[in-house]
Amino acid sequence: MDKRLEDLGDRFSQIAHHYDDKHGSEEKPIYNTCASLVIDHADPCPDDVVLDLGTGTGLIALALAGDAGHVVGRDISDRMIEQTRSKATDSGIKNVEFDYGEFRDPKYDGEVDIIVSNFALHHLPDEEKREAIEVIADLGPRRFVLGDAMFFGSPDPEEPLFDHGVDAATVGLLVDILTDTGFVVTAVERVHDQVGVLVAERVSDDAEMDDLSAESTIEK
Repeated sequence: MDKRLEDLGDRFSQIAHHYDDKHGSEEKPIYNTCASLVIDHADPCPDDVVLDLGTGTGLIALALAGDAGHVVGRDISDRMIEQTRSKATDSGIKNVEFDYGEFRDPKYDGEVDIIVSNFALHHLPDEEKREAIEVIADLGPRRFVLGDAMFFGSPDPEEPLFDHGVDAATVGLLVDILTDTGFVVTAVERVHDQVGVLVAERVSDDAEMDDLSAESTIEK
């Protein structure tokens, strides 16, 4: 792990014990709305494996465990992982596993059907966001749901929603990266001018062949 990620992991470990209550009155409703949309759009089936990147204290992962077959959470903060494991044990949730992992190296090589991430990717600069989404695409999920800080227009430096070094990308850039890595963006949810949820689906080879057949029929 590079020094920057190590420092970030340590910073989150220091606040892990009260992370669930740390959001201020202005941010918390936006964060919770974003999280709810990520959960709704993930929509796992009973046999699905879900990978939650930047799982934090497990808000998304534990919420999805009741509908999914198995949920894997990855985070760079050891104490966040400890908090999540404790919450799973206290709730009697057994179809989950949590361990260390980074966006660009999730430490996971199993099958995965759905990947989710909420308010974590923004910690990476834009070029590393691209690298992270390339890794996500290579894992082969049929769906990727991203909730995060993102700009729906030109950012206004005089009216920042966040004051702790959030490196948000524009929605256009994120959509371009998702498209470049083989996804089709099927939904864009605007929670705030600086917060949104993107839903990306993998186009199967069969679907591509169907599209080509349809185009051929139309040309005839």
